Order: sequence, then C-alpha cells, then structure tokens
Amino acid sequence: MIDIRKLKELVRLMVANDLTEIDLRDSEEQVTLHRPGPGDAPVVQQSAAASPQQIQQPAAVPSAVAAPVEDDTAGLVPISSPMVGTFYAAATPDATPFVAEGDAVKEDAIVCIVEAMKIFNEIKAEVNGTIAKVLVSNGDAIEFGQDLFLVKPD
Repeated sequence: MIDIRKLKELVRLMVANDLTEIDLRDSEEQVTLHRPGPGDAPVVQQSAAASPQQIQQPAAVPSAVAAPVEDDTAGLVPISSPMVGTFYAAATPDATPFVAEGDAVKEDAIVCIVEAMKIFNEIKAEVNGTIAKVLVSNGDAIEFGQDLFLVKPD
C-alpha cells in the first residue's frame, strides 16, 4: 500500500504543476492520479502489479479547498497552509509556540513551521491583527490551502 504522505505530495505536485494525470508503476504497485478539470479533486486508482485485475474503485482525494467556515468566524481572516506537510507550532519540541489565541501578530511575524519533504518552512501571518483561533494541533498533517489560524484583523 502506498504511503499517504507520498500520495499527498503527488497530489500537491499535480495541482502545483497543473497536471491532469500522473501514472506511476513499479514492480510491486501502480498508482494513477487523474484530475478531470481545474478545481476537481484528483481520482486515485491503485493496484498491485502482480494482479492488475484487482484495481480498486476510484477514491476521491480530499480537496485542497478548506471546509466552509462557520458563522461565528465572520470577519476573521484565515492563515492557510501554502503546502502539504506537518504543522509545528514551535521551533523545537520544548520551545514556546510562535503564537497562541489572543496574541497580536504583525504581517511579517512567523506563526508556525510546516515541514515538507524534510524542509522546514516558516509561515508568516501576512495580516496584522489578533489570533482568534488556532485550528490545528502541533504535529498534525496538513493539506495545501487548509486554514491553520483565524485572525481578527486590526
């Protein structure tokens, strides 16, 4: 079975490079990703190379679009993930988080780190305001476009 992290990275690369199809094969498995059109979620087919007649039904991969925000978040600006990866609230496991609910942030303030393919990427607020909600936990796997924080703008 293919590693879900590898699959998520393939989907991210597919979307980032505006590809409509990816077909990868090796001696043990085959993965085909097909995206019918812009904005549609990719479809995944996976099968063992030894028995190609056992192709699984296509499964929809989670869309890169975040879930709709609830009414109590009206007027709040999301800080979204620019990539697929792992969310880290602090620079090291024993350090204090970069931000917490109620903290004031400037647009150039680092709010978290997203690890993608062993590279640690600092994510900036890109908005002046106050952190109203932290939507993810330390160590969570996150998707491209997923909202990480909600900010009440100044």
